[in-house]
Amino acid sequence: MTERKPPGVDFESWVDRQIRDADARGEFAELPGAGKPLPGELDSTYDELWWVRRKMAREGFSVLPPTLALRKEAEDALAAALDAPSERAARRIVEEVNVKIREVMFRPPPGPPLGKKPYDVEEVVRQWRERRAGR
Repeated sequence: MTERKPPGVDFESWVDRQIRDADARGEFAELPGAGKPLPGELDSTYDELWWVRRKMAREGFSVLPPTLALRKEAEDALAAALDAPSERAARRIVEEVNVKIREVMFRPPPGPPLGKKPYDVEEVVRQWRERRAGR
């Protein structure tokens, strides 16, 4: 489409005519996705990093700032400790995540604050015992 809009012609009607002419010539017939519904993400607000998010989802990547990743890991570790098969395993899980939490407390990485402090191992083990006694 190298033709210029003639003077005095409404822009919208000129564009509509260009599209109708191209459609009549069959220029839209073999486009990828022809006849298929538009992707659902088009209904959302504009996101200039849409292509990065789509690529990450397609590749199975998930990226969180280090402190948020550790916060999630700490919460998962607490849940795993409370469901551990033995008291020894529960202690090991909590002690391992506490090492990582202490490292972040004393050498904060970039990103939002962690908002976690090391778990009280004895308190977690006490909760573990209570859960086991209730079964």
